[in-house]
Amino acid sequence: MTTTPQRSRLLTPGRWMVMPAAVLAGAALGGGYGAVQTPQYAATSYVIVVPGEKSDPAAALGFAQAYGRVATDIAVTGDAQVWAGVSAATLRAGVQAATSPDAPMISITARSAKPSTAVSMADGVARALVLDSSHVAASTGVKVVQFSRATKPVAPVSPSAALSALVGACAGGLLGGLVLLVRPKRAASRAEARHSRQGTGTGAASVPGPAVGAQQPEPEAV
Repeated sequence: MTTTPQRSRLLTPGRWMVMPAAVLAGAALGGGYGAVQTPQYAATSYVIVVPGEKSDPAAALGFAQAYGRVATDIAVTGDAQVWAGVSAATLRAGVQAATSPDAPMISITARSAKPSTAVSMADGVARALVLDSSHVAASTGVKVVQFSRATKPVAPVSPSAALSALVGACAGGLLGGLVLLVRPKRAASRAEARHSRQGTGTGAASVPGPAVGAQQPEPEAV
């Protein structure tokens, strides 16, 4: 019966204010991040692997996968920086290549704070990939050609302040819910342990003992 008031205090309305407070804090942090971050623009260029006259058409798909893996390699980005207007390190950090499992096509997507720079980065890597593949076309039996040039993006792809605030609010609500689930269990465990210790101490103190100065019975003679 002693633990009933302690458990009731664990469910006070003040504890449930953790949830809205966490949601508001997450929304504020997410919205602030979305407002101060630099918008990012994305541009995509496409190249396609074409088999030669005496090459197996199925080999083009395999070479497309291989070229997609080396599209951001130092050998390709080192040549691409001449046309992209940025360093090879910037190209490796801001360019991603993706391949298709059923078509010998490679998409090269570049991200930058400036739309024109994103276009030049994507087209620069695509041009370098075409140039490098031509050096080994005699041995591979395939060649890489430009399929579609990148177009200048008109809107950023980075999340807006409103979307960042929504994501932050969801994350804050999740953390607030976890706090509500964890803290009452820990507090209840501490209250039960404290009550158990108090009960053990009271029971030990209530054990009657011999009174001070009481006359002890004499042992019987054998």
